[in-house]
Amino acid sequence: MPATPAWPPASLPRLYVSNTLADGAALTLEGPPANYLGAVLRVQEGAQVKLFDDRTGEWLAEVTEAGKRRVSLRLLRLLREREPVPDLWLLFAPIKKGRIDWMAEKATELGVARLVPVLTQRTIVDRVNCDRLMAHMIEAGEQCERTALPKLDEPHKLTRLLESWPSERSLLFADETGGEPMAAAHAPAPAAILIGPEGGFTIEERDAIRAVPQARSVSLGPRVLRADTAAVAAISLWMAGAGDWHNHGRRVAD
Repeated sequence: MPATPAWPPASLPRLYVSNTLADGAALTLEGPPANYLGAVLRVQEGAQVKLFDDRTGEWLAEVTEAGKRRVSLRLLRLLREREPVPDLWLLFAPIKKGRIDWMAEKATELGVARLVPVLTQRTIVDRVNCDRLMAHMIEAGEQCERTALPKLDEPHKLTRLLESWPSERSLLFADETGGEPMAAAHAPAPAAILIGPEGGFTIEERDAIRAVPQARSVSLGPRVLRADTAAVAAISLWMAGAGDWHNHGRRVAD
């Protein structure tokens, strides 16, 4: 006897919406989300989609009216509550467009709770397009089935960030001059990972970081890594050791 297929299927379209969702609520999508459903996927009345709002969780919704510029839906039921997210921040010196987008996307997929751009003396990009970066993070959250999106801060100067560093949060500093292996560092949440600019931190900055009581120098191995690669490597190691990877067996996306 064939097994009963899961419902709703994982292949249903999945979108983030800014509206707060509730059982039986009706909402209308316009702009890019409506264009994606109506013009790209060409959904019809009666089609079902998954929605999440970063507040209540993930919902099953049914299309009640479909057009290329406007799609109306009705919420049917809650599929999943908003997930608890490991309290890990990624602090990073901004890098070039394209690579910073990729880094934000991967940090979202890996489960980071907050992204904080940090301006250092050797930062080569001093402006961050937060709207564009958040769009990439939302798209990554839709794809990886997160129900809780990371927060994105406006850029902070490193000196000011260190001066007000929270006493309860560990600061894992990816130090190009060496440190304890990241794979062996035990730093449970709340924690943060600090990735420097392509040219590295200055001696003064490195001394200021090490002066923070919660800071620990860590090494990401024997090779020199680009900033975006270092961020992904450090997050992965932390999630495997202190995050939530050991709690779930999620499928790998195509």
